[in-house]
Amino acid sequence: MARELNYIEAMERDLLTERRKAIWRPFVNAVREYQLICPGDRVAVCVSGGKDSLLLAVLMRMLQKHSKVPFDAKWLVMDPGYLPEHRKTVEATAARLGIEYTLIESDVFEAATIRPDNPCFMCARMRRGCLYRHAQALGCNKLALGHHYDDVIETTLMAMLYGGQIQAMPPKLHAKNYPGMEVIRPLYRVREADIIAWRDAYALACLQCACSMARRPEDSARQSVKTLIRTLAEANPKVPVNIFNSIHTVQLDTLVGWKYRGEEHSFLDDYDA
Repeated sequence: MARELNYIEAMERDLLTERRKAIWRPFVNAVREYQLICPGDRVAVCVSGGKDSLLLAVLMRMLQKHSKVPFDAKWLVMDPGYLPEHRKTVEATAARLGIEYTLIESDVFEAATIRPDNPCFMCARMRRGCLYRHAQALGCNKLALGHHYDDVIETTLMAMLYGGQIQAMPPKLHAKNYPGMEVIRPLYRVREADIIAWRDAYALACLQCACSMARRPEDSARQSVKTLIRTLAEANPKVPVNIFNSIHTVQLDTLVGWKYRGEEHSFLDDYDA
């Protein structure tokens, strides 16, 4: 008689079968297409307690089992100053998913208040720096974050509508202040709706932003752009895919100006060449 699968085994089986097309295949394709993981890499997987990072943690553990590319992974959970109930939620959900992690204590939430005009920027920057330092201390050369497909297209539009520039969120990039470190985004091709469906199917307790200074979702630029994309997609379902594809097929010879590695360029530079 076949052995009954336990909770974690059943979840992993589900990701490899029923959710293969929606989650596992896009995840693996992104890792391969963008060459996110190389033989011998030591990857620090960042787990914030949100739905995206929790799925990433599970998928990276599965990838270790199934990939032909050997790599090591460490799971990091950083407490930036959570309330006790938020800390408890993260710990309980991580335990339920069988995630063995290193806990990082910090006071990022408190320190970020030194910039009351933009605490979210300070918080993100300080959290990233804290994660880099601990990842390096563990011998890691890559930091895996849970940004997904919808983060990518929303960031692309936000840069145009609110930042006045064409700028994307790349699937990987070298850390500026931490030599030898890279950020990778293995969920780059996974849709948020599919992550939500996975979370809800297993009734996982996940954190939103647990910072007391976080603005209401309806007040944020990202929420406005998310709503805009959803509205446009109702009339044309290809809109999200087209935005995503646009950053892969930039027609550079039609741009008026651009910046590459900090150096500004103009179409006039070689217009008469």
